[in-house]
Amino acid sequence: MLAVGILAWTFSACGGAGGSLVSPEDVLSLAARDSTVVLLDVRTPEEFTSETGHLAGALLIPVQELEDRVGELTGYRDRTIIVYCLAGHRSTRATAILQRHGFKAKNMEGGITRWRDEHFPTVQEDR
Repeated sequence: MLAVGILAWTFSACGGAGGSLVSPEDVLSLAARDSTVVLLDVRTPEEFTSETGHLAGALLIPVQELEDRVGELTGYRDRTIIVYCLAGHRSTRATAILQRHGFKAKNMEGGITRWRDEHFPTVQEDR
């Protein structure tokens, strides 16, 4: 099981419906100050382990499985979950699903593509 923690900091509204967007810069800043960020990657397992990599400590639940697997996140109901995908489309859908189920979810703007464009660190699985 990947280590995750409680998110004690409250995100400011960064735009989008209900203020659900958070920039990669804000995610990185928070993670540097406080290792309690809950990250959820909603790409496929193949993308998660690809050369693109993933964010350190991220959980993986593909968006197409999220409705059926949302119960796996029950332990994080009182935490803010940062959701990301490749470019932000699937994570927008996943964020809406989580919010509908009562989770405090935020969508990372631009996904891992923007994260990598900013030269922020990723983890690559050993192949």
